[in-house]
Amino acid sequence: MFKLDGAIDNLNEKVGFYASYLVIPLITVVVWEVIMRYGFDAPTSWAFELTVFLYGLHYCFAMAYAHKHNTHVAIDVFEARLSERSRTILRIITNGLMFLPTIGLLTFYMCVMAASSWHQLEHASSSWAPAIYPIKTLMAIGFVLFFLQGLAKLIQDVRLLKKTN
Repeated sequence: MFKLDGAIDNLNEKVGFYASYLVIPLITVVVWEVIMRYGFDAPTSWAFELTVFLYGLHYCFAMAYAHKHNTHVAIDVFEARLSERSRTILRIITNGLMFLPTIGLLTFYMCVMAASSWHQLEHASSSWAPAIYPIKTLMAIGFVLFFLQGLAKLIQDVRLLKKTN
């Protein structure tokens, strides 16, 4: 168990680091579109869709990284008043009852959507018509990483609870 949560943490740290570089092509495409649209009155047919894909991937790969670093939005008014042991117990309960089942279902259905997309060799219904199945697969991987990070956090909280006894 000690190695599993550490491996998940390391994986999500690396994926989050490299995914942060997706903003470079994202900014490049947006700047290109602005120049083409307003500078040359020649908007592209692909830039908007590509920015949606890049931002979606950036978002999906950042979820696990943000969860690892506790940077998701949280309302901790009640939690801040609790002792460390009580906070840990609350995190274990909410992780086990809400986070893992919810993200588990979302992950499962995202994987089903990706598999269905591969089965159909799905393409966008735009004039550019790019393949969507690789994007959906990468998004499903992002959800799997998010779920695994929740599992790693649960393991860490259980370990912390055992130490406070």
